[in-house]
Amino acid sequence: MASSPPASAAPAQPWYRFTLTQQIMLGLVAGCFVGWWMTRLPAPTKAAWDDWLTLARDIFLHLIKAMIAPLVFASIVQGIAGTGDIKKVGRIGVKALLYFEIVTTAALVVGLTVVNVIGPGVGVKLAGNAAALGAAVQTKPLTLTETVLHIFPTSLLDAMARNDVLQIVAFSVIFAVAVSAAGEAGKPVLGFCASLTQVMFKFAGLIMKFAPVGVGAAIAVTVGHQGLGVLLSLGKLVLTLYLALAVFIVVVFGTVIWIAKVPLKAFIRAVREPFTLAFATANSEAALPDAFARMERLGVPRGIVGFVLPAGYAFNLDGSTLNLAVASAFVAQAAEATTGIHFGLGQQITMMLTLMLTSKGVAAVPRASLVVLIAALQSFNLPLEGAAMILGVDALLDMARTSVNVLGNCLASVVVARWEGEFDDEKAEANFGDAAVKS
Repeated sequence: MASSPPASAAPAQPWYRFTLTQQIMLGLVAGCFVGWWMTRLPAPTKAAWDDWLTLARDIFLHLIKAMIAPLVFASIVQGIAGTGDIKKVGRIGVKALLYFEIVTTAALVVGLTVVNVIGPGVGVKLAGNAAALGAAVQTKPLTLTETVLHIFPTSLLDAMARNDVLQIVAFSVIFAVAVSAAGEAGKPVLGFCASLTQVMFKFAGLIMKFAPVGVGAAIAVTVGHQGLGVLLSLGKLVLTLYLALAVFIVVVFGTVIWIAKVPLKAFIRAVREPFTLAFATANSEAALPDAFARMERLGVPRGIVGFVLPAGYAFNLDGSTLNLAVASAFVAQAAEATTGIHFGLGQQITMMLTLMLTSKGVAAVPRASLVVLIAALQSFNLPLEGAAMILGVDALLDMARTSVNVLGNCLASVVVARWEGEFDDEKAEANFGDAAVKS
């Protein structure tokens, strides 16, 4: 019997067929050029371009946000009720919160160290009108008791309508325990959630095809509004934050990756797409569905992904926490040049300890970092004009801190999975290893 001919090798992908990550990067670059070009247009023409680009950006973000609530709910219920191990849920929660607190504390330390070494606010004369902060001045972070109460929703539909991830997580965990306790009666619900999770991943795949356009539009609007001249006045502050975040990623995240034995190349390949999305849109929610899918493909069990990633959006904001340290110290340095009052290291440390607490209570507060910064400045009698100055470059700061928030939460899910002994190295290599990239 003649042997069948060997299967022919799969044809190489044409050079002009870009991967989605490459398409997003191209959209990012093209958007920067379009935004720069818009700054040179007459006001009416610029306004027309701005309207259409804002529409493209908002359509993409709206579609992304539409999938967050059902995806978080279904994945948590399936992940927890599917195992039937309630003690495991509590164990994962404790480990995740412990990790969150350690890493966010490290973020404050890195931010405070870098800002004092570079001194971006030294010699800066405070300018700007505190009234420009608008309603944010009247908004305060939630107290500890208010934060705890806020975790538990009065209505699941209301929480989903507002995309309040923390409340959705709390309800989903309790609901999953009830499904597990219901036994046979809960199996149809579990099956529905399993199917819904798969459908939402397919839904995310469809929406992500529009990502290069949405990302390009988002960055074009940002550059078109801010212009490049804004970098000249507060460029040192922007560079200080970016440098501090780079140090934090290399030193802190690098140490975590080494200790937890995270496969570095595979992890980088898995997170670069959600990281880029978060950077370009300055919106953590835009990257959440893609991060869900990619962390699961990387080898993190669905139950851990479903719990750690959403919880991290409230308790593990590494980039935002570091940004608070840099921004508050910057205002203190600038206030010294204006008033002559020295804000010493001891006072800065006290303010950082305050920020460690208040930054945990902003899950439901719009423009959270700005709100916490204003509260800290008011508490320590520092001028709000400093926050008004920072508001001018906040869009650039927001892009950096948001992308690091997403990166930190992705890493947290891998660390907790490794801590539980459930990280699948073979799956990571199969989907994101060298062989997978070459094929």
